Amino acid sequence: MALLPILRYPDPRLHTKAAPVAQVDDSVRQLAADMAETMYAAPGIGLAATQVDRHLRLIVIDVSEDKSQLLTLINPSLLEKSGECEGEEGCLSVPGIYETVKRASQVRVRALGLDGQPFELDANDLLAVCIQHEMDHLEGKVFVEYLSRLKRERIKSKLVKQARETF
Repeated sequence: MALLPILRYPDPRLHTKAAPVAQVDDSVRQLAADMAETMYAAPGIGLAATQVDRHLRLIVIDVSEDKSQLLTLINPSLLEKSGECEGEEGCLSVPGIYETVKRASQVRVRALGLDGQPFELDANDLLAVCIQHEMDHLEGKVFVEYLSRLKRERIKSKLVKQARETF
């Protein structure tokens, strides 16, 4: 397994729409394993392939306290969403920034597992929010795009300045 570099906002590659996974094979399973290792090391609770510059419809999530419930969603699609919640979100591609975002509080998603078999999952609360957040990445959308233009520009300026100071 390998740690993968995570793209940082405002990198334009974060706005690339991910392509469906044509076949769940060893290369996809390896990418999922590398993404999980990267997510845990970051540390984070979710990671989309888009964030590691692989533009496939693949996400990994683990919202458990002890990091023992890894969920891999290949070609996920939202079937239903209901309710509403508002909570603070962060993102591995937008380090150090946390902002309040409105999301559905419950979702039903269909995806393929690592075995290539389809399954459906009902999720609520943090898992539902995380699924929506990561699926946004697959559509080329970063959570800061839910914020006002002014807030987005401030965040972008702060991250660009941090990147300059790092190099």
